[in-house]
Parts: sequence; structure tokens; C-alpha cells
Amino acid sequence: MSPELPNQIETSKYQPALEVTELIAKFRNSIWMFGIPSWLFGISDRGLAAFADGYLSPVEILHLLTASFFFLSWLSLKPEPCLATDHVDTLTEYIPNLNSAQQEGYAEAVQARTLELQEYHMIRQEYLLPFPYICQIYHLLNLKHLETIHGFSLNNLKVIKVSNIQPTTVGGMVKFQTILDSQFNALRIWRQPIVEVQLILHTPYTVELNIPAYNNNRIVVIFNVIPVNETEHKFLIDIYSNIPCPKFLLQVILHFASCLTLFEDLPYLKKLAQTHKDRLFNSSQHSNQETMWLFKRFVDLYGSPIKSLSSTKDEALNG
Repeated sequence: MSPELPNQIETSKYQPALEVTELIAKFRNSIWMFGIPSWLFGISDRGLAAFADGYLSPVEILHLLTASFFFLSWLSLKPEPCLATDHVDTLTEYIPNLNSAQQEGYAEAVQARTLELQEYHMIRQEYLLPFPYICQIYHLLNLKHLETIHGFSLNNLKVIKVSNIQPTTVGGMVKFQTILDSQFNALRIWRQPIVEVQLILHTPYTVELNIPAYNNNRIVVIFNVIPVNETEHKFLIDIYSNIPCPKFLLQVILHFASCLTLFEDLPYLKKLAQTHKDRLFNSSQHSNQETMWLFKRFVDLYGSPIKSLSSTKDEALNG
């Protein structure tokens, strides 16, 4: 039986674990960095001793090759970066206009969820896309886009109904049921024909798609949408899963699926980029569809700051 993938968390519960994880990551990196000059010193010492008499014996050659092999092995053991810390570094790097309280709140939310899921991490993809940040957020939070924009990759998946709506202080969650209409839909390999999916707005920059699979397993996709400037955003896709499948095979499938869905996104994002952001905000406020509720929640919480920030930048450019 595969380990249970964490579903939802209380951020404060994981704060002590975050600090311990960061401390361990720094300690591991320090040991690894210290090992590099140590191995280089050992190889140099062996080499000087071997060439001292101007003759290399088979035993000395074996010693040099063995030391070199272990040095290369040590290099390959470089600790992977802590994803929780990496997400926060990206957030603070590209959003310097956030005040310290905002940074701390958003960083804590992202760190906590990433830390909880980290052992189930499968793949990461990073893109720099030439479209405004708000276009990607609008696309991610509109449930109907699963049917339309991704009609090919999801093989006519349908959203049946929104079963639950839950606002939070900095975002919200929507639970909705989806059905696989086609008997030949490849997604049937991983999930039941009808399942309840969760879409969660953790922060104005972090969105989670939580999909159930067979035997209480799950696939969790964390999207981080980081505005670089008025016309570009950095798009980070991290996928986690506890599906009992050879990891390399699952990684290949997830990489392909992620690339395919992004390829489907590009024409629509280009079309959205030609729409003034005020129209996107207004369309959400006038819509009574539950499938648009999470974007309406985003606009209610963050629409005014985004508009005022854009107006300030426009005045600065025009002035």
C-alpha cells in the first residue's frame, strides 16, 4: 500500500518542521561542500606520491582511479534544494513590492504546503511566458477551461457540478465533480470515471489542483505564478503523487502531460493578453457561475491592489 498523500494542512502546525528542515538542508550542504576540497586534497596527495619516483605502478594507478571514482560519486550526491525554500526565494526575488508582513504570510503558506508534499515530488517545470500574470491566474481559476482549453488532452472531461465552496483568509477552495465521458479516455488508467477534484487558491501567486486516483492515491499539482513585469510571468509547475508506479515511468508521463497542457494554454493566454485586465475583473463580478467563484474570490481579495499597482506603473511610464 502506498503512503497517504497529505490532502490539506494547517500552516502553523508545520512551522517548527520548516525550521528544522531548513537547518538540516544547510547542514547537508555544508558537509557536501566540505567534502569537495577534502577529496581534491586526497587525489592530489595520491598523485604527487605516485609521481614522486617517476614511475606509476599498477597499484598506484588503481589508487588514483579509485579516488577519482569516489570523488565523482561525491559530486553526484549533491543534496537537492529544499523545494519549500526554493519557492519562497522565487517569490521574494520577483515580487519585491510586497511588504514584510505579506511576504511572511505568503511564504509561510507556500513553505508549509511544499514541505508537507516534498517526499512525493515527481517533476518540476519552469517557464518564462510573455503574458501578463493576471491572464494565467484567470485561466487557472476558471473551472470551465478544463472542458474547453484542455478538451484534447483531457479527452472531453466534463465538470458536472460544484459541490462545495470554502473561502479562506487569503484565498479559497472549490470542490467540484468531473466525469470522463469517453470509454477510451486514458485518464481511466489512474482514476474513477467520476471523482471530486479540489482547486485551492493558497495565495495570490499559488494555486493547487488536487486530483484523486485509485486506492486513495492522489496527484497534486502546485502552480506558482510569479509576475516578472507587466507583460511577463514566471510559471512554475510542481507535480506530486503517491501512485504506486515506477517513479521514472510516472515522471516521463507527467512531463509529457504537463507539456501538452501548456501547449494548449499558449493560444488562449495570447488571446487573454489582448484583453484589458479590467474586462477580466469585471467579467468575474458579473458572472453568477459557480465555476468562476474562485476567480471572483481572487478579484475580491486582490483586484484593487493589482489595479492600483498597474495604474502607478502606467503613470510612472507616462510621466
